[in-house]
Amino acid sequence: MKPAYKRVLLKLSGEALMGDDAYGINRETIDRITAEVKEVLNLGVEVGVVIGGGNIFRGVAPAAAGMDRATADYMGMLATVMNALALQDAMRRQGLKSRVLSALNIEQVAEPYIRGKAMRYLEEGRVVIFAAGTGNPFFTTDTAAALRGMEMNVDIVLKATKVDGVYTDDPKTHPDAMRYQRISFDEAIVKKLKVMDATALTLCRDQRLPICVFSIFKAGALTRVVLGEDEGTLVYA
Repeated sequence: MKPAYKRVLLKLSGEALMGDDAYGINRETIDRITAEVKEVLNLGVEVGVVIGGGNIFRGVAPAAAGMDRATADYMGMLATVMNALALQDAMRRQGLKSRVLSALNIEQVAEPYIRGKAMRYLEEGRVVIFAAGTGNPFFTTDTAAALRGMEMNVDIVLKATKVDGVYTDDPKTHPDAMRYQRISFDEAIVKKLKVMDATALTLCRDQRLPICVFSIFKAGALTRVVLGEDEGTLVYA
């Protein structure tokens, strides 16, 4: 089947790597996510990944209470580098070629982020894992995903979550909540729907870069999104 997109940016939260664990990286979960990415690569789609750090930073969050915000954010960035290395290793085990590019200079463990180099890796069919967010405190990895998506000229940002789309209300507490199949950026902003943080959402709206929110825990969902099927919620300009 022909994919609907040639190049995508997958936004993975750190929490997605935890599986059912309280924090850290669940080996079974990261292997399953990697297998899903492999399916998409086999369709000829180029894949970039922005990864969060919540699964690791959650373990040290009590100690970070009252900490200087910038310091806490830099700790969070380092957590994303750890996740990126774990994801790269999982990809190596499944025979995938990937590169970790970090917005913070840690050249012993990851290449520094250079746009031209990242573009070349994508064109060569390698998965590019973007670590350390934007490299700046006060910005989330959602904003990093929007930024890298634009820099890489991707066709769509795929936000992988625990919920299979954007709903009219929290489906856990409101069983009658309806899933949006498609929704405009303006509507998502006005209704304060939790698609991404406001900065990321506004960036994507201004650059007309669509976002698809879907569940990474639903088998085959990533492939169905890339094929343009009715999976998750499409947020469009």
